[in-house]
Amino acid sequence: MTQGFDLQVDAQANNIPQFIAIEGAIGVGKSTLAKNLANTFGYRTLLEKSEENPFLERFYKNPKSAALSTQLFFLFQRAQKIQDLRQEDLFDSRHVADFLIDKDKLFAQVTLDDDEMNIYRQVYDKMTIDAPQPDLVIYLQAPNQILLDRIRQRGIASEQSIAPSYLTELNDTYMEFFHFYDSAPLVIVNAAELDLASNSEHYRQLVDFISTIKSGRHYYNPTPTL
Repeated sequence: MTQGFDLQVDAQANNIPQFIAIEGAIGVGKSTLAKNLANTFGYRTLLEKSEENPFLERFYKNPKSAALSTQLFFLFQRAQKIQDLRQEDLFDSRHVADFLIDKDKLFAQVTLDDDEMNIYRQVYDKMTIDAPQPDLVIYLQAPNQILLDRIRQRGIASEQSIAPSYLTELNDTYMEFFHFYDSAPLVIVNAAELDLASNSEHYRQLVDFISTIKSGRHYYNPTPTL
C-alpha cells in the first residue's frame, strides 16, 4: 500500500496544526506523505505538480539549457497556489502542502548562473507573494544514495537523467537552509530507514509524534520497526 492509510485522527481534538508544509529533496517522499497526512487529518492538499512543467525534462538532461525557464515556471506555479490558498478562509480550511514557497529561492541558487539569477530576482521582487506561514514544517532528510535509489524505483521518466552531482548540491542546500530555519515549528525527520509510504507502523509513529509538537525545533530519528 503506497497511499491512503486507514489511520484517522480527529485533528481538532488533538490540536493538529492547521497548515502543515512538508519539504525535502527530490525523491524523499514529500507528496506521498502530504497526501497521507491529509487523508488522516481530513485536510485538503496543496501540491506541486512538477509534471505540468514543460521544461523539466529538458532541464534534467541539460540543466544549463533550461534552468531559467524551469525555475520561472515553478515560481509562477507556486505563487498561483499560494494566491489560491489566500483566497480561502484559513480558519475553515486546513491544508497539507508538499512545498514551502521559501524553497523556490533554494532551487534558484542551485540551478541558475549569475545573469539568470539577476533576472529571477527581478521577477520575484515584482511579484506579490503573501504566503501564510505554516503552523508546522516537516523536513524529510535522507542521504543522496537513498534519494537516487528511490528516484530510480519510482520510475518517473523525466527524473532518470538527474545527475548525482545536482542532487548532492540540492541536498546540501536544503540541509543548510533548515539548519537556520526558525520561521515555524520544525520537525526534521530522518527518512533514510523509514518507509512512510507503505509501512503503516512507521507512518503511525510519525503521526503520533506530530500531535505532540507545539513549538520549536524537533528531531525525529526513531529506531524503525519491521
